[in-house]
Amino acid sequence: MIARKSVITFGMVAIPIAMYTATQDNDIHFNQLHKEDNSRIRYKKTCAHCGKEITAQDIVKGFEYDQDKYVVVTDEEIEKIKTEKEKSIQILHFAQLNQISPVYYNKTYQAAPEAGGEKAFELLRAALMTEQKIAIGKTVMGTKDTLMAIIPREEGLLISTMFYADDVRELQKQYATPEVSQQEMNMAKTLINSMDTPFDPAKYKDEYQIKLRSLIETKIAGREVVAAESEGAGKVVDLMEALKVSVEKAQKGKETA
Repeated sequence: MIARKSVITFGMVAIPIAMYTATQDNDIHFNQLHKEDNSRIRYKKTCAHCGKEITAQDIVKGFEYDQDKYVVVTDEEIEKIKTEKEKSIQILHFAQLNQISPVYYNKTYQAAPEAGGEKAFELLRAALMTEQKIAIGKTVMGTKDTLMAIIPREEGLLISTMFYADDVRELQKQYATPEVSQQEMNMAKTLINSMDTPFDPAKYKDEYQIKLRSLIETKIAGREVVAAESEGAGKVVDLMEALKVSVEKAQKGKETA
């Protein structure tokens, strides 16, 4: 796994870190095939001027400053104009974790201290954890200023890149807020509390991907694909009655567990 090296800075403190991608893609991916003979469809990059097929080694970055006129900029030149400050993750301020809507989080990394930075790293993590706060910082990644949230965990620090306010769309469809009775609210709270259990990510599996893999194995074996049994569409029923039934089911489920 390739690590992205950086430095967290705040005040006169500098903490050298390595950032590792925290997630991975486990989804099944399909190739596109020609319907007539099941041959793989391939896409080629070609030059618009000479028609020659181009490899990744032949491609450079270009900015179109006038019609069909480009200035070429290399990765080395982009890195050259960055200052040490821009290469580091500068902490701008601290904030309460629950003040930030999850919609602002983008890609998450796991951070680990580099040699010599262990004590300052642990001090930052422990202080953030004790105060239940996160750090908001920024750095230059690629060709743009990137906002980041530094989030404390028991086992270390997570660093999540963030969207800017103008990257996040407003709620597209507003709705009229109906009145909720105290009885309905109490029943909803009872349902929530009856289903309240500690979050354990190991409990959850992508069940549809498991079914999809089973479908592929069935096809490979030459067996017939059998349609799934319908569970029936959910019906709109009396809200209080639905809440009562849901509470009863949740309580039975807890007793069984």
